[in-house]
Amino acid sequence: MTRLAERERSSRLTLGHKAGKKVVDVSLSLALIIILAPLLLLLYFLVRATSAGPGLFRQERLGQNMRPFTMLKLRTMCTDNDDSIHREYMIRMLSAGQQEAGPDGLFKLVRDPRVTPLGRWLRRSSLDELPQLFNVLRGDMSLVGPRPILPWEAQLFGVEYQRRFQVKPGITGLWQVSGRSRLSMQQALELDVEYALRHSLALDLSIILRTVPAVLRGGAR
Repeated sequence: MTRLAERERSSRLTLGHKAGKKVVDVSLSLALIIILAPLLLLLYFLVRATSAGPGLFRQERLGQNMRPFTMLKLRTMCTDNDDSIHREYMIRMLSAGQQEAGPDGLFKLVRDPRVTPLGRWLRRSSLDELPQLFNVLRGDMSLVGPRPILPWEAQLFGVEYQRRFQVKPGITGLWQVSGRSRLSMQQALELDVEYALRHSLALDLSIILRTVPAVLRGGAR
């Protein structure tokens, strides 16, 4: 096979994967929105009733090719909180020699004072991420991909992790089904890069099938 023929075949496979991924994203996210609408509305009003502030949390994140978009989540924190605790934690986690898990073996902020009691449960169950189905429907995100990150977080990443921005961020991904908060930040980023290099429709379907048992089994974020 000539190089030109190989490039044409690779291009057809890429286009086929993109088309298949879009069909899966749109059809499955729309179906889940319809099926889970009563639960989403119930959780929305519970958030509103149990703490002051809106039911939905909107935040700018970076998508494919580092394009910013507004990500949706159910609010899990008190409003008008100071994010310095999260910034300091991320800087420590991405600095050499600071990759030590907490006493429970998790790489996460423990007893974050910004998180509400209901928010802690929503995070453990990943139900706070249900509104991101609308991000998938809009085309900002995919069902499967790297974790959508904040613009200032991206500035802390080394050049070896930039490949993660070649694909759309996802609600779930290799990181979520491979250990979640039991992985260090570097390990999570390496899995993001691995997904960007290996992504295929078959891999996406495998990750989707592994997501529910991973959430039920782990519960740690």
